[in-house]
Amino acid sequence: MTTVLAVRRDGITVMGSDGQVTLGSSVVKHKARKIRRLYNGKVLVGFAGSAADGLALMERLENKLEEFRGNLLRACVELAKDWRTDRYLRRLEAFMLVADKESMFLLSGNGDLIEPDEPILAIGSGGDYARASALALYRNTSMSAEEIVKTSLQIASEICIYTNSSFVIEVLS
Repeated sequence: MTTVLAVRRDGITVMGSDGQVTLGSSVVKHKARKIRRLYNGKVLVGFAGSAADGLALMERLENKLEEFRGNLLRACVELAKDWRTDRYLRRLEAFMLVADKESMFLLSGNGDLIEPDEPILAIGSGGDYARASALALYRNTSMSAEEIVKTSLQIASEICIYTNSSFVIEVLS
């Protein structure tokens, strides 16, 4: 369980996550990196769920990005199709947030490929808390994308027991 949040504002895309890793009811790590940069640093990817599954899916996405020369939508569509239909991939249990400067998507093993109405997405056990906070801040303040992500992750960490306050924040500007 975790919290990953992505926000875009004023041409800047920011993705952040907490660093907590749990095994059953125990915290086993506090500063894990659940966000990676792909395709020469132009794409941000965050995952929630099984770490091994999330990393395997990131590797597949990176291959799709190379195959489709950085076309994020096409790479995500192809990954979602593979994830849903491939016998091996269907067993992977994770959600992914994927974003570049122009696009933002949520992917799941059910074949979901969701682009939000507003440039805010979140996944994980604290995702709903972080997303609600981010939407309120986005709509009612002039805070930057990075400030929104940090504040919203802090709020989620105060509510969700599977989310800590050791954040990793990545910015695409």
